[in-house]
Amino acid sequence: MAIARPTPLDDADVLLLDLDGVVYRGSAVVPRAQEALEAVRSSGVRVGYITNNASRTAAAVAEQLTGFGLAAQPDDIVTSPQAAVRLLADRLPAGARVLVIGGEGLRSVVLEAGFVLAAGADDAPDAVVQGFAPELGWQDLAEAAFALADPDRLWIATNTDWTIPVDRGIAPGNGTLVSAVHAAVGRLPVVAGKPETPLFTTAVERFSARRPFFVGDRLDTDIKGANAAGMPSALVLTGVDGVKELLAAAPDSRPRFVLADLRGLLAPYPDIRRRGDGVQVGKAIARVRGVELEVLREGEPVDLIRAAAEAVWGSGVSAYALRVPDAVLRLRSSIR
Repeated sequence: MAIARPTPLDDADVLLLDLDGVVYRGSAVVPRAQEALEAVRSSGVRVGYITNNASRTAAAVAEQLTGFGLAAQPDDIVTSPQAAVRLLADRLPAGARVLVIGGEGLRSVVLEAGFVLAAGADDAPDAVVQGFAPELGWQDLAEAAFALADPDRLWIATNTDWTIPVDRGIAPGNGTLVSAVHAAVGRLPVVAGKPETPLFTTAVERFSARRPFFVGDRLDTDIKGANAAGMPSALVLTGVDGVKELLAAAPDSRPRFVLADLRGLLAPYPDIRRRGDGVQVGKAIARVRGVELEVLREGEPVDLIRAAAEAVWGSGVSAYALRVPDAVLRLRSSIR
């Protein structure tokens, strides 16, 4: 009798997911995400969402997910503003004055935590907390810089994502706005969101997770952050990062699992086997010879992506010096 292989979620009690690129893309749900997450809930694993997006409240995010047919309450959403407020509370007493450079999603949680909103730099704030909002402009960033002229004033950023996906494409994210303030004041903020650990810690505490599992679509924030927080992770190939980025991932940004989509969470995960100088996953076999990535057997596209990644990571060859067949780089588009 064949022994069933374990699934990525076999040992998890809480599934934590990034949102954009994992559950939805812009204003549309990712295909098959709804059915996959319902199956996860039916298996007894709790589902929670964590996001670096600071422009919306948890209630607004929950409403969007509900509109996609997903069961979600505000308490199921952990946001980078919530993690930022946790950092504020660790450092400042209730009633401290905070200059908020951001939108309603950030202002609301600062107020709810018992802090007072400062009107500007001249209002002697005890801290500056900065998060993305599409309406932010030069005057807002200048006000932050004026307040942070005091080198002892606390500065917290909800996140430092360089980009943010929107319906029309990829736009500058909070990292670019933080960088503008950094250029003026010459120092860096404490960061609450991914890839730093406060957001993950806040989520673990919220859900009383003993064995959390995380899924994201970006290696430099999602997977790197999960690794730093000590939780297993999966990269799902429905969002920002694809084959090229996966092959080039630094050791601290490599996922334990690579999934075509969220259905893979409850599917048996294939063994990764060394075959001579190659790596076999399912029927797919890949190897690195010199500076060439070679495909010895194709198999399923996602298995070949897994095999190629393991072969490259174990080769010691820089992915930037490696010659990768175009057919491998295009594998994600062939996954169904």
